[in-house]
Amino acid sequence: MIRWLSLVAFFAVAQVGLTQNNVLKIDVAPVKFQEANLPLTIPLSVPKAWAEINEVEIVGQAAVDGRPMLVGQLTAPGLVTESIKPTKDGLVRRDLHIILPAECRSLEVTFKPSKPRLVRFAWTEKKGEYEELGLTLSGPITPFLRYMNRPYDATSKDARDKSYKVFHHLYDPAGKRFVTNGGHTDENSADPKRKMLYPHHRGIMYGFNKCSYGDGLKKKADTWHCTGDAHVRHEKTLSREAGPVLGRHRVVLGWYGEKNERFAEEERELTVYNVLGGTLVEFASRLKTTSGKIKVDGDPQHAGFQFRAHNDVAAVTSNQTYYLHPDGSKGEMGKERNWPQDKAMVDLPWYVVSFVLGKERYSAVYLNHPQNPKETRFSERSYARFGGYFEREITEQMPLVVNYRLWLQTGEMTAEQANALRATFASSPKTVVK
Repeated sequence: MIRWLSLVAFFAVAQVGLTQNNVLKIDVAPVKFQEANLPLTIPLSVPKAWAEINEVEIVGQAAVDGRPMLVGQLTAPGLVTESIKPTKDGLVRRDLHIILPAECRSLEVTFKPSKPRLVRFAWTEKKGEYEELGLTLSGPITPFLRYMNRPYDATSKDARDKSYKVFHHLYDPAGKRFVTNGGHTDENSADPKRKMLYPHHRGIMYGFNKCSYGDGLKKKADTWHCTGDAHVRHEKTLSREAGPVLGRHRVVLGWYGEKNERFAEEERELTVYNVLGGTLVEFASRLKTTSGKIKVDGDPQHAGFQFRAHNDVAAVTSNQTYYLHPDGSKGEMGKERNWPQDKAMVDLPWYVVSFVLGKERYSAVYLNHPQNPKETRFSERSYARFGGYFEREITEQMPLVVNYRLWLQTGEMTAEQANALRATFASSPKTVVK
C-alpha cells in the first residue's frame, strides 16, 4: 500500500474541519493566471446532514477587488482521495470541488440546501451499449464522454470484435462529433465504407499486450489486442456523480486470460470537469490481482494509458498531424518519435498531439502525474495515437494505481499552456482553514 498512500498524500490538500453557522473558511495559496480555470479538490470531514448536499455556495475573495460567487460540488471521495479518513467519529468524508479563478485568496463555503443550478452534468444510459455524460444547459444536453460497455459476446467474430474490451469515447468540445476511434464499434466515419485502420486502438483506453499470471507467471494474456480468450469486461458501475462542477463514474472491470480465467480486477474512474476553453478529463485506475502475483508489460504502441483519435485521421489527414514535446520542439507534419529509437521518449510530464478532423484542427494534451510508475516509455503515430507504458509486478499488497489527465481543445496549443495544465495537476494549490 505504500505506492497508493504516497499518491494520496501528494494529491491531498489540507483536510478541513468545521466552523459555526454552516460556514467553512479556507485560505488558498495564489495561483498564476495561466493556472486558473482548473479544478481544485479539497478533502473534507463534515456532519452527516452536510454530506447529503450536492451543491454549495462559495464566496471567493480575490487579491485586489471583487468577491466572485462560485459554485462548489460535494462528492464521495474519489479513487485518489478515498484513503483519507474522517477527522472525528461521526463525521463523513466528502470532497469539495471548485473551478478556481485567478488570484483567489480565500473561500467562504456555506452548507445549506439550494435549488440545483440549470447548468450541470447528467448521466444517461443505453442499456447494453453505453453510458453517456453530458452537460445540461438551457436547451439540449451537450455530450462529453461515452463509456462503451457492451457485454462481452463471443458467439461470433463480429460480436466479439465489438465487445472484447471497454473504452471511453471523447466528443469534441462542442459535443457535435466523436474525436476518438471506436474500432469495430465505429459507425460515425465520414465514409462508412472506408477501411477501419488499427481497430484495436480505441478512444481513451488502458491495457497491456503482455500480461503474465498464474504459477511462475507462465499464463499469458493480451488485454490490448484481446487475442484468444483474453478480454476486458464491464462488470458493474460502482458510482455516478453529476453536478455543476464535474461528472464522474467508477466502474469495475474484469481482466480475463486463457480459458476465460479472471486474473485481475480493475476499478476505473473517469471525471470530466466543467471548465472553459476545452474538455478536461481525468483518468484514475486501481488494478488488483485475483490470482496471485501478476506482471503487466508490453511495448510503446500496445500498452499503458493511451489516446487514439478518430479513424478519419488515419484514413485521410495523418499527414497534417504533428506533436509538441516538453523540450519545446515541434515535430514535422506526419513525423513520429518513438522509444526505444528515441531515448528521450521516457517519463514525459506532458505532450501534445495536434490533428485534423474534417475542416477542424484539434489539440489533445496528455498529462502524466509525477507519482505514476517509472520508467514510462512513450510512442506516437501520425494518426494521433499516443501514450506510454511501463512494466510492473502486482501483488495483493501492491495494486497498481495510475492517474492521468487529458485536455482537448479546438485549434493549436503552446508549450506554456501545456506546462500550466501539468503544473496544477502535479501539485494542487495549498489550502488552510482560517
